[in-house]
Amino acid sequence: MSTIRAKDRDAVIQSLRAGVVPRVGQHLIQVGRVKELEALMKDADRVADAGSGFRVVIGEYGSGKTFFLNLVRAIALEKKLVTMHADLNPDRRLHATGGQARSLYAELAKNLATRTKPEGGALPGVVEKFISQAKSEAKASGKPAEAVVREKLDHLAEMVNGYDFAEVIAAYCRGFEEGNEQLKADAVRWLRGEFTTRTDARAALGVRTIIDDASIYDQLKLLARFVRLAGYSGLMVCLDELVNLYKLSNTQARNANYEQILRILNDSLQGSAEGLGIVLGGTPEFLLDTRRGLYSYAALQSRLAENTFAKAGMVDYSGPVLRLASLTPEDFYVLLCKLRHVYASGDEAKYLLPEEAIPAFMSHCAGRLGEAYFRTPRTTITAFINLLAVLEQNSSADWRELVNYVEVEQDGGGATDVAVEDDDELTSFRL
Repeated sequence: MSTIRAKDRDAVIQSLRAGVVPRVGQHLIQVGRVKELEALMKDADRVADAGSGFRVVIGEYGSGKTFFLNLVRAIALEKKLVTMHADLNPDRRLHATGGQARSLYAELAKNLATRTKPEGGALPGVVEKFISQAKSEAKASGKPAEAVVREKLDHLAEMVNGYDFAEVIAAYCRGFEEGNEQLKADAVRWLRGEFTTRTDARAALGVRTIIDDASIYDQLKLLARFVRLAGYSGLMVCLDELVNLYKLSNTQARNANYEQILRILNDSLQGSAEGLGIVLGGTPEFLLDTRRGLYSYAALQSRLAENTFAKAGMVDYSGPVLRLASLTPEDFYVLLCKLRHVYASGDEAKYLLPEEAIPAFMSHCAGRLGEAYFRTPRTTITAFINLLAVLEQNSSADWRELVNYVEVEQDGGGATDVAVEDDDELTSFRL
């Protein structure tokens, strides 16, 4: 293996030590989940072929849902899809009346990414790519660029907010032609859902509507059509932390969000969301709880029910629900080897642990946590990195003694205490 840059190495190690998913360098530590990734790759191909996709990715806390969703985004980018992602929280929902849904859309728009700009903020670039293509066509045909833009967007007028969407893109084109940066900025503000009143939008752009709580899904369908016109294959939207909908105490608000999920699912199954893929990440209780989860909504329960023929170890990866299987001991061994390699910046001479230390560490964790250390690997990964940190800073320490001091305890609330102790210091924190 080649040497790993310090920037990538630090990004991976620091993120994992804090119990969060690294934004870069994921390929350095990816193991297992081959079948699940193949299923999502087929979804990406279907979206790129003007189809639609819908998946609910289910896994325990710390099982790798967020990491998996990031890999899905990376796959989508490689297939020339545009991606959007956001985490739900009390201020971001799929349906609301107090601005929470618009807040979710604004976060999605901020994180819009392409292969050339994978970190987000790619919305102006997508618009300019579309306008550049329109200008080339206009030059060849002798028509004004704005007229060509309106022609290309004409079929969007039949969709919700489609007419105003076309007007905003035309306004951006006008600003592009005239060098009017304020007009371009106002157009991007509208596309990001940052206008809060129709009066402001009309004064700035001459349009009568804005992106509000009631229209965010319609706007995503519009964007999916638009990015295809701009030369991309489609749009993949990844939403994580759906458990925040399960936590809503108001039954009416919770059901309204589940109705929105049902609408998205129906559109996907019926193929009416052209070029749009939706991936949702949640915990088992978010799906299965018949009192507050998705299964509490009868229409969703019937559509998301498990395949009754997938029994006795058999699996079905073609349904809308994708359950993340636990890592096998072999996968986990490979993962810890990769972490050791990344920690040493790719230099085998700098390995802090010999080969025999990794099975010993796994055996110790298995005795402490049982099968949970495969099912929710976050805890054990953090402990392993803490062990490497102590070995790096205490050259006289013996890994055999330290492994026996590794303590990994999980309380009832899902929080985790991780500690690596030697004679001189104690390194610990709470996830």
